[in-house]
Amino acid sequence: MSLFVSFFVLLIAVAVSNILARLVPKISRTYINVLMGIVVAAIPFTNHLVLTLNSDVFMLIILAPLLFFEAQRTPILMVRKRIPSILGSAGVLAIGSAAVATVILSGIFGLALPIALIMIAICTPTDATALDSVTTGRTFPAATKSSLKMESLFNDASGIVLLQAALLWRTTGHLGLLHNIGALLWSAGGGALLGALLAGAFALLRQSIVRSSVNVVSSQNLFYVLTPLVIYLIAEEAGVSGIIAVVTAGLIHNSEASRSRFAAPRQMHLGIQTINFMDQILNGFVFVILGLNLERIFAANYTQVIGSFDWLLIGIVAYLALFICRWLYARFLVGDKSNRTATLFALGGVHGTVTLAMTFSLTASHLGTATFNLILLVETVVIILSMLLPTLIFRWWLPVDLDERNRNQQTTEVRHKMVLIGVEAVQNLSLPSEVRNLVIYDIKDQDQHNKIGSFVTQWRRASTRTDVLSTLQSVEQRRALMAAFTAERTYLYDLARRHVVSSTVVYDLYSEILLAESLVLDPQNQLI
Repeated sequence: MSLFVSFFVLLIAVAVSNILARLVPKISRTYINVLMGIVVAAIPFTNHLVLTLNSDVFMLIILAPLLFFEAQRTPILMVRKRIPSILGSAGVLAIGSAAVATVILSGIFGLALPIALIMIAICTPTDATALDSVTTGRTFPAATKSSLKMESLFNDASGIVLLQAALLWRTTGHLGLLHNIGALLWSAGGGALLGALLAGAFALLRQSIVRSSVNVVSSQNLFYVLTPLVIYLIAEEAGVSGIIAVVTAGLIHNSEASRSRFAAPRQMHLGIQTINFMDQILNGFVFVILGLNLERIFAANYTQVIGSFDWLLIGIVAYLALFICRWLYARFLVGDKSNRTATLFALGGVHGTVTLAMTFSLTASHLGTATFNLILLVETVVIILSMLLPTLIFRWWLPVDLDERNRNQQTTEVRHKMVLIGVEAVQNLSLPSEVRNLVIYDIKDQDQHNKIGSFVTQWRRASTRTDVLSTLQSVEQRRALMAAFTAERTYLYDLARRHVVSSTVVYDLYSEILLAESLVLDPQNQLI
């Protein structure tokens, strides 16, 4: 029951913060999510309702599906072309920067090498979901952004293996370098292979059902949603990286979807909408949890926070050491090898909730309370710096994304004109007045033109059934809506043909019309 209450409170926080984010479009939704998490933790009543972060639950329920859906948006051919780059950034860069940063922390602050490596290993993984939050509203080079996303999809395994090696080093006194490199290869390679095999088997099973008489859309999509959870659990049980397994499975599902989308269109459409819905919720969930735990960390360690600033200095040095390693790597191996690309790549290594989850996978009983609290504070500093610095620098340095800035206004203007054309098409038809009024009301609803009073009147009439349309009038209503939608689509097609507005705006509105038309024509989508 406690777990249910925790999820309920966090989901409400996600819903409210996403709405608030629309009121302040100049601030990334991610920061609003983080702020909402801080508020939830700062209020004793709501803070008491949310359980302490369990890293195993987080990795299974939140991170595995999120990375699965993220990978499914990535064409597998793109990954195949970037295999050397992925191995370099997720393997060579991760291990090399961890080694350098560990030595620096140990040398400057006198930390034991295993403790320094634990700190660095935890902040080795970069966060795919956090990257967009620091580039919102700015034009970021596509090639560099793609490299950063590929890195973040695959470097979690490196961080986990490095953390395991550091913990073993602290316990036994031996690093076991060759053993741990072998463990990394087994974990990542085994995870990729197992993920590909399981994804292929699940895909063939689903496609066999799709092409049979026993296909059930609801069952198919339920199987699909459970796929990353099942693959993650099997991979972890087999001793390989569950994260790499679900990422690989997502890539396999991308190519499957591209060649089967018209076999069962309703199923595909529902599946895509499910992905989009869950992706938005999980992204918000991740950063609400991040904000909540940041507040809890500082509140629980207030005495240590104000008593000494060693945690702050260690966190700053750890971030700078990793930043320099990333800059040098990109300066010689990424993109055009320019200073600009290297700086963008180094700043784009954002850390988020994966780092926090790995931190909470440790226990105070194994490390000692003081050491555990120090690690918590250091990782908090790294997370905040990795998000805050790029946000500030990119806003000063990168050009504004004018297409994104103007898109909402352009969409509003085009939609308004589109609705006027739809209303005009209806007015030119020969229709009974009651049918015409209902259809015009529906068309104007596309533009949110109807006031709340008008809606209440329509709602009351629909509830009390004071003006029921005859069968013939219902047919006329449906045909009038089709005529209006046809006129609107023709208008949008003409805009696209003449390149008057952004194609993104046209496709978005065109899709809305098609969805609205499906509510009128498709028997399975009708509520009235």
